[in-house]
Amino acid sequence: MTKLILILAAQILLVAAIASAGDFARTMNQKHLGLHKKEKLTHLRFYWQDSLKGRHPSAVIIQQPVSNSSTFGSVTMMDDPLTLDVSRNSSVVGQAQGIYAGAAQREIGYLMVMNFAFKTGKYNGSTIAVLGRNTVLSKVREMPVVGGSGVFRFARGYVEARTKLFDFKAGDATVEYNCYVLHY
Repeated sequence: MTKLILILAAQILLVAAIASAGDFARTMNQKHLGLHKKEKLTHLRFYWQDSLKGRHPSAVIIQQPVSNSSTFGSVTMMDDPLTLDVSRNSSVVGQAQGIYAGAAQREIGYLMVMNFAFKTGKYNGSTIAVLGRNTVLSKVREMPVVGGSGVFRFARGYVEARTKLFDFKAGDATVEYNCYVLHY
């Protein structure tokens, strides 16, 4: 009888140990995160204003390229304004914060890792996360939206980038971004 009690107690302890090991994850009701709402498709258009030189650059090269003939190996940190129009003086709606790194050896191609952090209107405090390949000499570049926060929590979609202005000597670039984002 005592042996049976010991076996039952050991089995209860084993079941309790297995149950407590699984406490780090659980299935949730999607309504708690607002996922019961109908998914929306939002289109946003703004202009990414990158400036490497001047009195107040918005981007800083933190790693020079491995050679003078390519951008391969370069790493640039950015906090670029996002504006409503091509003009650098137009209204700022947010910031593009992240890095771009020269990832292609035979062309000008960057790995873009950035958050579009919005500062105005109903998107104030929300972000869209972009991670992808940007071959800057292509007319249109497409990169995936891999997530977001705030209004854009659980976001997915893509962005299209089109260079509008590029001044190598001044270190300035203006790129039109069209974002197509599915979110709740």
